[in-house]
Amino acid sequence: MKVVTLFNNEVKLIKKATQNNREAQHVLFELHAPKMLSVCRYYVKDMQHAEEVMLNGFLKVFTNLKTFKHEGSFEGWIRRIMVREAISFLRQKKTIQFVDEEYQHIEIQDETTQQYDVAQLQELIDNLPEGYKMVFVMYAIEGYKHAEIATLLNISIGTSKSQLFKARKMLQDNIKILNTKEYGTK
Repeated sequence: MKVVTLFNNEVKLIKKATQNNREAQHVLFELHAPKMLSVCRYYVKDMQHAEEVMLNGFLKVFTNLKTFKHEGSFEGWIRRIMVREAISFLRQKKTIQFVDEEYQHIEIQDETTQQYDVAQLQELIDNLPEGYKMVFVMYAIEGYKHAEIATLLNISIGTSKSQLFKARKMLQDNIKILNTKEYGTK
């Protein structure tokens, strides 16, 4: 049995996928789904909802594939669709709130190790109020500028900066609490 590569580069793969070639679409999905699920998970705490957001995002990717202009990375184009889909999902669930009041410290359950693993860091981020979390992820992880965040979330640039500041402060405070628990000192 001879194995033949379906497509040898992404440009050809995208071209075939725009012609509704299901194999090419499947290969694109398989190539990008793991990263895009991570992107959706940054925003959506529940994994099943994050998967739903990702699948809806890929539906939009394949529906609008002809609009991709090959001016920049294809992965970046998909990523922007996923971010917008996650924001849309959270808006529908009415969970985005931009809090101006003081916050409460959040207790972290896992106290076993001084080195933070991905799950602990994700839990710290997940426990931020939704407005803080959204701006923090968009700025610190996705690399959006405050003007872009303000446009996407329909908030002012000042609100974006404020939410980022408060998110960072809250994360720092909660890491200090976690360190105190781990080292047994106050």
